[in-house]
Amino acid sequence: MDGAPVATDRAQLLDRLADARTWDLAVIGGGATGLGVALDAAARGFSVVLLEAHDFAKGTSSRATKLAHGGVRYLAQGNIHLVREALHERTTLLHNASHLAQPLAFVMPAYHLWEAPFYGAGLKAYDLLAGSAGLGGTEFLSRMRVLQALPGIRAEGLRGGVRYWDGQFDDARLALALARTAARRGALLLNYCPVRALQHEGGRVHALICEDAESVRSFTVRARAVVNAAGVWVDEVRAMDARSTGASHAPLVVPSQGVHLVLEREFLPSDHALLVPRTADGRVLFAVPWLGKVLVGTTDTERPQAEIEPRALPQEVAFLLRESAKYLRRAPQPADVRSCWAGLRPLVRPQAAGVQTSGVSREHHVWVEKSGLVTVTGGKWTTYRAMAEDVLEKCMSSGLLERRAAGVTRDLPLVGAPRAPVPRRLCDAPGLHLYGTEADAVQALPGSGRELAPGLTEAMVRFAARFEYARTVEDMLARRSRWLFLDTALAARAAPAVAQVLREELARDPQLRAFEQLLARYALSA
Repeated sequence: MDGAPVATDRAQLLDRLADARTWDLAVIGGGATGLGVALDAAARGFSVVLLEAHDFAKGTSSRATKLAHGGVRYLAQGNIHLVREALHERTTLLHNASHLAQPLAFVMPAYHLWEAPFYGAGLKAYDLLAGSAGLGGTEFLSRMRVLQALPGIRAEGLRGGVRYWDGQFDDARLALALARTAARRGALLLNYCPVRALQHEGGRVHALICEDAESVRSFTVRARAVVNAAGVWVDEVRAMDARSTGASHAPLVVPSQGVHLVLEREFLPSDHALLVPRTADGRVLFAVPWLGKVLVGTTDTERPQAEIEPRALPQEVAFLLRESAKYLRRAPQPADVRSCWAGLRPLVRPQAAGVQTSGVSREHHVWVEKSGLVTVTGGKWTTYRAMAEDVLEKCMSSGLLERRAAGVTRDLPLVGAPRAPVPRRLCDAPGLHLYGTEADAVQALPGSGRELAPGLTEAMVRFAARFEYARTVEDMLARRSRWLFLDTALAARAAPAVAQVLREELARDPQLRAFEQLLARYALSA
């Protein structure tokens, strides 16, 4: 998508929010699901406003394993529909945002005679489900070829392996691209603008009250349809609805925590990812090359409540270190972990007691309450576009919106998406290539030659403040740049300089002290 970047001046955005008008659609939640709904609706010509309580992708949507995939483990569970849908959506995503989502080869090592033929057969089925949307055929590898593909893997007892293809992406920057693409289509999006209440008329939701977190100014936003896409917090929005209508809403979501450790690339010096199909807790273990580092994950731990900054439990960290040591030639130690972070999955609450979160479906669900509030939850990043289409179909079939044709985002390039193949990979260290066709616009800003951290320039900070909704040091170092998630020590060193640039651009406190306190949650030694 070509064209000059669209400015995200907050005063102008708030002026638009204050307009006395009725929007076609109001979306609560600025994660992958809400942003996907906003983009699809705006692309169909609906007027759209989206409100996010924190920053875009602050919650679950910036804390994924960075895989755009069909879900090998869901195939093993027999969930053919989810896998087929995800595989085809994977290809759409890679096509529409090739600077932020790309193919990645995975190697599944075999240390027992039965493993390669058994898992290879399943991966061949994975290929068949992908059909023309496949990224490459599954191959059986000899012991030597596995060692060549994964130089850091444990050689003792290795018999061979299987290689297959999936995708990887930068989740936070992809979310930002969705937001900015929706804005280009006329949508109004605001971060740091929490919804405080819903208003009803005749038992039907017709407006919401939100508050600018910076000025504490309140706004009443009227809309024909209201979508609750708050992720693990959808039940809080449903509670607002219940307080106004007197209805009783049973909880829909059970949060499940996934933890990731970040290691230096020397632990797995490869452009292939490692996949272990079954660990001690029954989950898949990944070691994924990403932005110059290696991500190791993940866990699946049910949590009693949804925190905005979940923290890895000691037993989760110990589990990942112990399991990865079984397959990496050099066993990682706590001191080797550059960053450690947790995310919460919005799993639909199982109806039967005693069901483990690792066995709960990742399929999404859409409900329409008696008030007309539309709630969507569950699902996975890869299928955000299909989820958005389902939400809008529900809005239209319920009479909340007029019917308009679907499929408008299937071939819609996101902001920055280049037409030609991308020469740099997401395995590589971060840099200007992540901006795609907007790289020249970034370079044109002051400070393009001054590096504040590897691959992060002063000009990139200015670009984030002017065109990417960035308001704080955390916004910049956690989601516009990913250094908080990659290396907490490096993020700490860069933070004061980032704060100074943001202070110049925004004429406000960029919350450096709050970021320095946040660092402790990502540093394993803290």
